[in-house]
Amino acid sequence: MKEFDYIILGGGCAGLSLAYELDIKKKLNDKTLAIVETRDEYKRDKTWSFWKVTDHNFDDCVIKSWNNFSINSKLGSHEIINKEYPYQTIDSGLFYKKVLNEIKQNKNIQFFKNTDQINLDNSFIFNSIPSKGDYQANLWQHFKGIEIETQKDIFDDEIFNLMDFDCDQRDNVHFFYTLPFSKNKALIETTWLSKMDDKTLTDYDVQLEKYIKETLKIKNYKINYQEEGAIPLFYPLINSEKNRINIGSAGGMTRLSTGYTFLNIQNHSKYITNNIEKIQKTKAYHIGKKYEMFKASSKTVIKFLSNKSNIFEDLGIILKMPKWMFIKNIF
Repeated sequence: MKEFDYIILGGGCAGLSLAYELDIKKKLNDKTLAIVETRDEYKRDKTWSFWKVTDHNFDDCVIKSWNNFSINSKLGSHEIINKEYPYQTIDSGLFYKKVLNEIKQNKNIQFFKNTDQINLDNSFIFNSIPSKGDYQANLWQHFKGIEIETQKDIFDDEIFNLMDFDCDQRDNVHFFYTLPFSKNKALIETTWLSKMDDKTLTDYDVQLEKYIKETLKIKNYKINYQEEGAIPLFYPLINSEKNRINIGSAGGMTRLSTGYTFLNIQNHSKYITNNIEKIQKTKAYHIGKKYEMFKASSKTVIKFLSNKSNIFEDLGIILKMPKWMFIKNIF
């Protein structure tokens, strides 16, 4: 059995972000790290988007940034101009390539498909794998997105649509999300805030086709890429164990009201790295728990969604939001 100083369980966004941060800060020059990941290859499988309210290591993996966004409802459309916090989208394929090119040069880092060859007893473990449990009755943000390409220039790539609520809700919270990467290419997602025990909501392909053809009025397009996922809008049960820290969604890095996780992962990775020499005595990192959603000044909305607003800004947003939609799902 091989011995390592540190072990990362799960080589996804959280695991690789931590490994990258430890490596570039020279924390693994005299320490060893094992990364346990089951996938056979890394390729584009996700799109991570967020407002850049703090710096991160992956500006060169950003495929598009926007300064303006819109929110639609049955009452109309509201456009918000933002110049302070750009909204960024990262291609996971570029992220994986950058991180792997860096950490594979470090002979103190090794990858494993499972833990059969590793001694877990004497290592400090960073775990990004959520605990197993029956969470079907909890609230999730689940979605499917497709990147489409059109023959003609259709999209305004200077503004993205954050949420379009003018669609069938089916007694839950449902919206569409459109990120135009260029004038003829965009990622379009159907997103639900609901429990996962209602399978009638997962006819994603039907929803997307109807929205693209009837709402966006796009008849001819090709699909370049697809992604599907579910983000827990609750904190999974976390068992506190000696010599172990949970990271990523497993460590509570998902913003419960919105599902944003990427920047929280980066900040958590920096926190761990800065305290790695005394990690067993370091206080647990928390992103802070906030309320729900929006419609105020662009700066306040973005700070709120990114967990950077204060109590007065939050109250202003809550008083302006369509509260009934969210309150009934929370309970």
